[in-house]
Amino acid sequence: MTDSLKKPLARAGRLGVLLPGLGAVSSTFIAGVELVKKGFGKPIGSLTQMGTIRLGKRTEARNPLIKDFVPLAELSDLVFGAWDIFPDNGFETAVRAGVIERPLLDMVRPELEAITPWPGVFDREFVKRLDGRHVKTGANKMDLAYQLIADIEGFQKRTGAPRLVMVWCGSTESFLQGQDVHGSLARFEQGMRDNHPAIAPSMLYAYAALTLGIPFANGAPNLTVDIPALVELAERNGVPVCGKDFKTGQTLMKTIIAPGLKARALGLSGWFSTNILGNRDGEGLDEP
Repeated sequence: MTDSLKKPLARAGRLGVLLPGLGAVSSTFIAGVELVKKGFGKPIGSLTQMGTIRLGKRTEARNPLIKDFVPLAELSDLVFGAWDIFPDNGFETAVRAGVIERPLLDMVRPELEAITPWPGVFDREFVKRLDGRHVKTGANKMDLAYQLIADIEGFQKRTGAPRLVMVWCGSTESFLQGQDVHGSLARFEQGMRDNHPAIAPSMLYAYAALTLGIPFANGAPNLTVDIPALVELAERNGVPVCGKDFKTGQTLMKTIIAPGLKARALGLSGWFSTNILGNRDGEGLDEP
């Protein structure tokens, strides 16, 4: 083991978490972090906060927490910014979502109310059952992307966060296949200027993030960064991208259980989810 791996590297101050979509997922995430910060709960289910890593042989019993072994941001370092096509603040959104009980939400009400979303980029062709009223307008999609960049730069200046990440938490966009406009960064940027219909809102957020050197994680099964143009931009700026849906709930459990059932040749008479249409993402998905 090299000296650099023997002890954690120094953390680099605040980490700004940018969330396109201030809905059930984002508001639950923010509320959970703020509750843990105040000591009202533990980060149950969090690999980074409660998971351990084994060093050496099992008999050596060296199992530090991942967060103590890898130089990750502390929860106390996280600051949040969000966009949404509805103007509700984080507290109003969390109450409507109903994931966390109201008495717990009241404990972090000031922190949640402080999260007021910037107007979002909206194109109803990609979520036909939603109708945003808190949206950006501009000459073209390139203009909208630069408005997102301005939001990000203002947030960073206001919070003083030296590093940022962006995590797509918006509604799942309608199915989209790769087209010629996605084939290179030059064609993609020209497509934004021409308002090409195959450039989705999530792609504009990703473009803004990658242009500024901000890592981007996709929390929905959108095409988004799975196109040559944005891969080219990410590689040019040395920025990581990841994700193709969060896979943290029922979907994850099914992907764990299904191989076991198959290996034992066990059949099922039913396979269903209870929350597939439970929020605005469900409204968007409830459209053929």
